[in-house]
Amino acid sequence: MPGEVDTDEYGDVWVFIEQHDGEAAKVSWELLAKGRKLADEKGERLVALVMGEDVTHLAEEAITRGADEVLVVEDPIFEPYVPGPYGEQFRILVEERKPDVVLIGGSHTGRDFAGRVAVPTYAGLTADCTELEIEPDTGLLLAKRPTFGGDAMATIKCVDHRPQMATVRPGVFDAAEPDPDREGTITDIECGVDEDDVHSRILDRVVGDITDITDAEVIVAGGFGTEGDFGPIEELAAVLDGEVAATREAVEEGWIEAARQVGQTGKTVKPDLYIAAGISGAIQHLEGMNDSKTIVAINDDPNAPIFDDADFGIVGDLFEILPQLTDAIRAHKEGEA
Repeated sequence: MPGEVDTDEYGDVWVFIEQHDGEAAKVSWELLAKGRKLADEKGERLVALVMGEDVTHLAEEAITRGADEVLVVEDPIFEPYVPGPYGEQFRILVEERKPDVVLIGGSHTGRDFAGRVAVPTYAGLTADCTELEIEPDTGLLLAKRPTFGGDAMATIKCVDHRPQMATVRPGVFDAAEPDPDREGTITDIECGVDEDDVHSRILDRVVGDITDITDAEVIVAGGFGTEGDFGPIEELAAVLDGEVAATREAVEEGWIEAARQVGQTGKTVKPDLYIAAGISGAIQHLEGMNDSKTIVAINDDPNAPIFDDADFGIVGDLFEILPQLTDAIRAHKEGEA
């Protein structure tokens, strides 16, 4: 393993633009917004990387959303996604161009290939980050993530190796808004991967029917107080055209799938409306939803911590209150209220 590197040789903040079928993952635009701030603080450029087939439109959009330069590698070998070609191409670019900071979405795709870049380049990789900062005195990236099952936050920095890499949980940052007047450079990169780097192939791709709750505008969440009965939660979410979510305890009890968990060890959400029913308000859960625009808490314990963070609170039995809310909203929609 090599020793310390000359960190002065490394510069720029990179953001990987994840895409599937020509559509960018929302986390990519979230990372561009954060990457723009980090790059400005460091006095460096923000560079985006797009790989795929027919993805020039994403490069153009990345410019409007804050990138100074976009590296585009177009080749059929990158469609559909398989980790080998992505990891190898990314590694080649990292070794050639020496970025200082590399940000990758903490999606299934990002987590899948990030290590394939970090290990051969001896980079420092922090996974599943929820906060990113620049240390004022050193200019180092401070990557923060939950640890000990979400009971504490760890701050990790990479002093001796480059690039400083982080996978970042979707939903923790606001997405960069496009500015059609922004200008930047699009650089076409020749594909450095060949068929020998493809050790597996996708024969069929099936997308599950679970909606990504990080995109939901309305969420109705249930906790331990539901006692495993998510029926009233699901009915209220349906009439509000929203999504169902849950606490870690509810997921661990097997009452609902892990994809709907909100909190430090789950997903971070920022809906317009978050209804928390039967949720006490542990700090681990609050970390995943306290940026919601409006929070409504329903709990039979008047001293539940959730009420401290709620905009509106109802003390009572969720099994009585939720059906009444559902009926009232349904009647209003039908013009009978």
